[in-house]
Amino acid sequence: MLIGEVARRSGVSARMLRHYESLGLVRPSGRTGSGYREYSGEDIRRIFHIESLRSLGLSLRDIGRALDDPGFAPSALVDDLIRQTRERLAAETELLTRLRRIDAAEPAGWEDVLQVVALLQALESKSPDARQRAALSSADEVPVPVEALVEAALSETEPNVAGALRWALARSGEGGTELLAKGLGSPVAAVRERAVRSLAEMPGDEAAARLRDALADPDVAVRGHAALALGTRGAADVIPTLIDMIAEGRNDTDAADALSALASDTVTADQIATGLVDRLAADTTEAPARGRLTQALADIPGNTASRALVELSHDEDRAVALTAAYLLQLRDAR
Repeated sequence: MLIGEVARRSGVSARMLRHYESLGLVRPSGRTGSGYREYSGEDIRRIFHIESLRSLGLSLRDIGRALDDPGFAPSALVDDLIRQTRERLAAETELLTRLRRIDAAEPAGWEDVLQVVALLQALESKSPDARQRAALSSADEVPVPVEALVEAALSETEPNVAGALRWALARSGEGGTELLAKGLGSPVAAVRERAVRSLAEMPGDEAAARLRDALADPDVAVRGHAALALGTRGAADVIPTLIDMIAEGRNDTDAADALSALASDTVTADQIATGLVDRLAADTTEAPARGRLTQALADIPGNTASRALVELSHDEDRAVALTAAYLLQLRDAR
């Protein structure tokens, strides 16, 4: 079979067949009387073998070794191809993500594209200052894409940078709420905590619903941040969780502030005071916890809290009694 017919049937161009011949990959078995290349059935099978190996990403050099070296073991080469393919896919995925984020910013021109690229690079910088500046730049004309802000917020460990990212997300509206909610499903407690702290600063009912989901989280820190956020939003059903936080010394000052904010009406104030008193009376409540619970009564208005402080001013624990007496003086002075 002449080269033109081989090219037509195999789909390999005559030029590429000549290139294979120059490399010694495939040689026509004969020549016609006029000197034209003539390929045998075995030659054509070898051509198909070459093309099959090329489809796997093998170089022509490796293909030659695979076909001609009887001792050639494919396992190492295939493993290397797998590694290269994974690296290439990772690079392509990263590029696709970057392009989608640029598109989401709706750039008006190439200057905007360059600005978004610079901000995305800054968010990935090793410098905390650079990351913080990028987060704060979300107030500029070309904002940082929300998806990039969420990804950065869920991985950020520097407190100042994390605060800037949460601020930027809050300004972005509810667009990041769904993305942050996915962070609540992370197997890593630290990631879930970052997600719930970011959701705490997000506006809207959807963010509140996600925070309520976080109340069932197995990690106490995640549950605590959710309870604090919901408490500041007026959710009275988190009162028991806030009281637990005070007793256990977990963000107890913030929990006490949240209870004070919730005690805006007589019914809720009495409910909070009763919950604090019941926890104070529990046999398992230790002295430091009783001190914190007594202090939490300070900003709870109403007769129930006042009566509790009167009783506590005679408590057997001198520290509790002194604290209660002092708080009563402050209440009388108001």
